[in-house]
Amino acid sequence: MFKHQSHNKQNTDQMVDKHALIFGLISVFLCGIGFSIIAPVVPFLVQPYISNPGEQAIVVTLLTSVYAVCVFLAAPVLGTLSDKYGRRPLLLVCLLGSAIGYFVFGIGGALWVLFVGRIIEGITGGSIGTIFAYFADIIPPEQRTKYFGWVSAVVGVGTVIGPTLGGLLAKFGYAVPMYFGAIITLLNVAYGFFFMPESLDKKNRLKEITFVRLNPLAQLANILSMKNLKWLLVSAFLLWLPNGSLQAVFSQFTLDTFSWKPAIIGLMFSILGVQDIVSQGFIMPKLLIRLSDKQIAVLGMGSEIIGYSLIAMSALFSFYPLLIAGMFIFGFGDSIFGPSFNGMLSKSVDSSEQGRIQGGSQSIQALARMIGPIIGGQIYVSLGHAAPAFMGMILIAAAIPILYKRTQVDMSNP
Repeated sequence: MFKHQSHNKQNTDQMVDKHALIFGLISVFLCGIGFSIIAPVVPFLVQPYISNPGEQAIVVTLLTSVYAVCVFLAAPVLGTLSDKYGRRPLLLVCLLGSAIGYFVFGIGGALWVLFVGRIIEGITGGSIGTIFAYFADIIPPEQRTKYFGWVSAVVGVGTVIGPTLGGLLAKFGYAVPMYFGAIITLLNVAYGFFFMPESLDKKNRLKEITFVRLNPLAQLANILSMKNLKWLLVSAFLLWLPNGSLQAVFSQFTLDTFSWKPAIIGLMFSILGVQDIVSQGFIMPKLLIRLSDKQIAVLGMGSEIIGYSLIAMSALFSFYPLLIAGMFIFGFGDSIFGPSFNGMLSKSVDSSEQGRIQGGSQSIQALARMIGPIIGGQIYVSLGHAAPAFMGMILIAAAIPILYKRTQVDMSNP
C-alpha cells in the first residue's frame, strides 16, 4: 500500500513510491493511446451522416467542443471529490466511463449517438486533472517539473502509437479504432483495480465539500482570483484556444487540402508524440539546468508561433512539406510548454489543494478547447484553411508578455 511521503523531508528520488509512479505512467500511456487512436478517423465516421460536405468540418469541431464542455463541467467536481475521497476510486470510475464512451462512439448509427459517446467520454475525461494531482501527491515539489516531463514523454509514446495504430486499424473499418480504444482502457481499469495504490493520505484530504467547489463557474472565478495563478492561467488559455482549434480541425484540414487517408493522418498526429519523446528524453533535462520553468514555457510558446506560421503557409501554397515542418516545430513547443506549466501550477498550492487546482486548470483548458474548435471551424469554412493557424500566431503572441511579465509581478506579490 502506498505510504504518503512528506514533501518537507529530504528531497531525493527515493521519496517517490515506485509502484505508484509506474501505475501513473502506465495510466497516462494508455490514455495517450486511447485518446489519440480515434483522431485520424473522426471525419470518416461523421461523413455518412452529413449530406452537405461543407458542413463536415463544423460537425467534426462540434464533436470536439461538446467533449470539452463536459470536461469543463466535470473537471472541478472530479478534482474536489478526489481531494475528499482519494484519487483511486475517482480514477477507476472515470476510466470505466471512458471505455463506455469509446464503445458508444464506435457503434454509431446516427449522428446523435456520436455526440452521446463524446459526452460520456467528456464527463469522465475530466479525470486528467486528478491524474496530475496523483503525480503531485507522490512527487516532491522540487522534482515535479522533471517528472511532469516524464509524464509528457510517456504520453508522447502513446500519442505516437495511437494515431498510427488508429490509421492502420481503420483499414478494417472506421469504428475498429474506437473498439480498440475501449479495450485498452478497460485493461487499464483492471490493472488499476488490482495494483493502483492510493496516493492521498487521509490526513491530507479535504474535510468538507462545499457547493462552491463543485460549481465549475464559481471554481473558475475562485482560481482566477488567486494572484499567483491568475495570469499564468490566462496566458495558458490563450495558448490552449488555438491548440484546441488545430486539434479539432486537423484531420479535416489534411483531408481537404491534401486528400490524405487515415493512415497518413495518423502518422502526422504521431509527430507530436515523437516530439514529446525527444524533448523529454534529450532536451528538457538540459533546459532545466539552464532555464526556469517560466523561460522554458516562453520558449515553447515561441516555437508554437513558428509552427503555426508554417502550417498556415502549407495551406496557402498547398505544399505539404511545410505542414510537416510546422508540425515538428509546433510539437516541440507543445512538448516543453506542458511540463513547465504544470510544474509552475503544482508548486503554487499544498497537497490538500492539488486536486482542486489541477481540476480548475483542466476546466480552463476545456473551456479553451470548447471555444477554440467552434471558432476554428467557423473561420476554417468562412476565411479559408489557413485561418485557424493565423489565429494561433496572434493569440500566442499576445500570451507571451502576459506570462512573462504579469506572472513576475504576481509571484513577487502573493
